[in-house]
Amino acid sequence: MSELDKQKPMSDGVPVQFQSEQPGVEGEMDPKPIHELDSHIGTGKLKDKVALITGGDSGIGKAVAIAYAKEGAHIAIAYLDEHEDAEKTKQRIREEGVNVTLHAGDIADEEFCNQLVEEVVQEHGKLDILVNNAARQEVKQSVLEISSEQLKRTFDVNFFSMVYLTKAAIPHLETGNSIIFTSSINAYIGNKSLIDYTSTKGAIVSFARSIAQELAEKGIRVNGVAPGPIWTPLIPATMPEEKQESFGVTTPLGRPGQPADHIGAYVMLASEESAFMTGQFIHINGGQYMSS
Repeated sequence: MSELDKQKPMSDGVPVQFQSEQPGVEGEMDPKPIHELDSHIGTGKLKDKVALITGGDSGIGKAVAIAYAKEGAHIAIAYLDEHEDAEKTKQRIREEGVNVTLHAGDIADEEFCNQLVEEVVQEHGKLDILVNNAARQEVKQSVLEISSEQLKRTFDVNFFSMVYLTKAAIPHLETGNSIIFTSSINAYIGNKSLIDYTSTKGAIVSFARSIAQELAEKGIRVNGVAPGPIWTPLIPATMPEEKQESFGVTTPLGRPGQPADHIGAYVMLASEESAFMTGQFIHINGGQYMSS
């Protein structure tokens, strides 16, 4: 039985916990998320590729960064201001013998996004893989509670940043390169407590499928992953007690997902294993789609 198979629902003894700011700090979580699998042994699928991953300091982004490093890719991590998490992730990636750079800033700022891509190309020499992953959310009980400020900030971080980064990256991408988006199961089933967040995730799916059509003639693949409930810093940083107590319990597999549950999908979408895939989203949600 693997470490992931042994995971229990959050209601089975994991303490409710809170953090005052999002996207949250991984070092304060109890238990810590699982980012790696002993069974994942790199085989050079991404050897000497350069990957830029937003939100790569923690959560799903961290799991992807480590997995890509195991496969031989050099890594650029964009993050907001969680410097300690970022440094720990950087040290782990260095153990794989690849290059890694950290880039702190607000991806809601188009100027920063443009600067970020240029820095990555300058420091690594090229860009092969863009993983648009970082996001924010705020739980509200009604659309009437969503302020214009919250609505704008959520779209700026979750959606417009991905447009900015995609536009900045395209001139540097070549045939065989990939853009990968992180959406959410909420884009497909809705979520009355995360209306603005869910709307951004739907926009991501539509944008990715449209860009996939545009870039197909250049041989650049555009795909994505739609996670379900995943144990990342966003949960203690944004969810009230009652939602934490039931987090992940409703999935048919009876537990929340871990960042490590996404390794296979993101590696495949960045590698030649997905050479005939574009405009697609892989759903990783413990079967929640069936029980929603």
